[in-house]
Amino acid sequence: MPCNLDGYSRYMDIIERDENTYEIATFGGGCFWCLDALFRVLAGVLSVESGYAGGHTSDPDYRKVSMGITGHAEVIQVKFFPDIISFADLIRLFMAVHNPTLLNRQGGDKGTQYRSILFYHDNEQQEVISLVLKELKPYFDKPILTEIKEFQVFYKAEEHHQEYYHKDPEKAYCKTVIRPKLNLLKEHFSDLLIQDSHNQSN
Repeated sequence: MPCNLDGYSRYMDIIERDENTYEIATFGGGCFWCLDALFRVLAGVLSVESGYAGGHTSDPDYRKVSMGITGHAEVIQVKFFPDIISFADLIRLFMAVHNPTLLNRQGGDKGTQYRSILFYHDNEQQEVISLVLKELKPYFDKPILTEIKEFQVFYKAEEHHQEYYHKDPEKAYCKTVIRPKLNLLKEHFSDLLIQDSHNQSN
């Protein structure tokens, strides 16, 4: 059975689907707690996992990644059904919910582990990333600094980092950083959200 389902509407969207038809997207832009919460409420998303990718060490953990000694970025890995939500739309949304013109930081989070990075899993994804970034370039007043890298390996983060917002939305970070971004989704990307997600940012 599909995991990480946030409501009946998403369940009905994917329950009869062959899970083998999903695709995978991997990207990072700041703390993975934010991205996890945002992509978890999208229609067509089967699951979201927080983790680490893009570095030079094996089996990294949060402490080492936070020290900036592994080369890994905090990322999310998204399993999605492309006939419900396209890879291009995932990239557009990703570019809208963080600042890709900042180098190695997002908000108060600083370090290479918080860099803006898009991984491609095949040549088609690489081409889509290139086209979407070219499409979005005029909307930014500074150069886009998002790193584009071929996907190698994803290391799932420790369990207490998974579904961080949904486990305790009243934590200070959740209320002050994540919730405003969920409200942004509700206002500007409502057509991409599962039906019950409209109440999750309240």
